[in-house]
Amino acid sequence: MEHIAALLLVVSCTQNLSDCREVAPPTALFEVFEGCQSAMPEALRSLSPQHPHLFAKCLEVDPALEDDYDQLTWHVLPNGTLEAKLSVSNVMTASGTATDERRLAIDPAAMK
Repeated sequence: MEHIAALLLVVSCTQNLSDCREVAPPTALFEVFEGCQSAMPEALRSLSPQHPHLFAKCLEVDPALEDDYDQLTWHVLPNGTLEAKLSVSNVMTASGTATDERRLAIDPAAMK
């Protein structure tokens, strides 16, 4: 299995930065952080015709937490700086399958 070292986040905003949204880059995940940094200029060039106000940032991914990250938070500051981070929430989720009550019930006929 290949490990992820970086995530390329690209955000498109209106001219006054009042409305921003994530945009999918040509490649979003990278095995090395430097690969993300070197791919960023071309990603911005390829997306700029459809999105004139783009912001991008490479986020480092901790290999030990690669499968645990569940939050990506970001915002664009009034000066045009994109702040972003990946994090692991403190929420624990449990899941399972429903128990088939028929298997748990004792069949009186089976006890004879």
